[in-house]
Amino acid sequence: MTVKLKENIYWVGAIDWTLRDFHGYVTGRGATYNSYLIIDEKITLVDTVKEPFCSELLERIRSIVDPGKIDYIICNHIEKDHSGSLLACLKEFGDVKIFSTKMAQAGLEKYYGPGLPVETVKTGDSVKLGKKTVQFLEVPMLHWPDSMFSYVPEDKLLLSNDGFGQHIATSGRFDDDVAEYEVMFEARKYYANLLTHLAPLIQNALKKVTELGLEIDMIAPCHGIIWRKDPGKIIQAYNDWSLHKAKDKVSVIYDTMWKSTEIMAKGIVETITDAGFEVRLLKLRETHRSDVMAEILDSKGIFIGSPTIHRQLFPTVADLLCYMKGLKPQNKAAAAFGSFGWSGEAVQMISDDLKEIKLDVIEPGVRAKYLPDESEMKEVHALSRTMIEKIRAMG
Repeated sequence: MTVKLKENIYWVGAIDWTLRDFHGYVTGRGATYNSYLIIDEKITLVDTVKEPFCSELLERIRSIVDPGKIDYIICNHIEKDHSGSLLACLKEFGDVKIFSTKMAQAGLEKYYGPGLPVETVKTGDSVKLGKKTVQFLEVPMLHWPDSMFSYVPEDKLLLSNDGFGQHIATSGRFDDDVAEYEVMFEARKYYANLLTHLAPLIQNALKKVTELGLEIDMIAPCHGIIWRKDPGKIIQAYNDWSLHKAKDKVSVIYDTMWKSTEIMAKGIVETITDAGFEVRLLKLRETHRSDVMAEILDSKGIFIGSPTIHRQLFPTVADLLCYMKGLKPQNKAAAAFGSFGWSGEAVQMISDDLKEIKLDVIEPGVRAKYLPDESEMKEVHALSRTMIEKIRAMG
């Protein structure tokens, strides 16, 4: 069924209940591909959907209007989960005009061929639909170079594409239809895995919204629920996350072969817990890296532990560190620990990678040979107390 957002504005997107992976990010609650239909003198579709869901999109459009009467398509972002149905829509709609950024035009032609009926727009441009207007705001690298927001001032509605979204499939379309903790968890995970490394650009986008004086009482992203009850909540969260604000929380992340590294990890948890801090213990073979990144996002402290195997990091730990290098979490204290049998390179490798990310690394990390003994566990607890001091100093 379609869902009414505002007078003559409808959700006509698709629900992907079974999606469990998005670019290597685990989507345990599925996803949606949100598309919006504006009925006015010029009937306008804002974004399409992933190609396998095109028939779902067209069926919803037909329940409101003959697709052949659509005049405009607004392409806020060219990634194929948003533009994948474009060619099929063009066949159904007939003579239409596509609005996109100049960079998006080049991408659309690479994906779908030359000669598309594209009119390029930039920040400050607008198109009059009749009673309603759509204003455009370029937001490059939120999260592709071609991205833009569309804004309907008459309805104080921000159509934010990949900004402020979540990967979650629900029967409800709005934030007051779904449990708040569930929505905010998925919004935090979405930000952590897709946008962390773009923090300065997100700050720029938020400033542009303020400078343009956009009044917002609803945010409609292209993934997940629509923010109508409290859009300020997700705007504030994005501001905090992009400023790298975090809690007095420590994430202890590790993998283990014969439980020696695990014993060290539990020792860290004990000391951090005794200090009254929130702590998360995350074993990598049982916790996907995308869930780990969601915990790292709002942690002031990070421990990463690995046994040494073949003079290298344990594979799951190497995988996480590679992922972290791309996402670049900031403003965090970090430390390494691990066990070994004869060579023991892993701890220093972890420290080196954490320094490359530009975290505040506590050195040296702690190594334990074979099974950690009493003196090595004292070093574990001492390293944990140093982390506690660092976090308290952050304020």
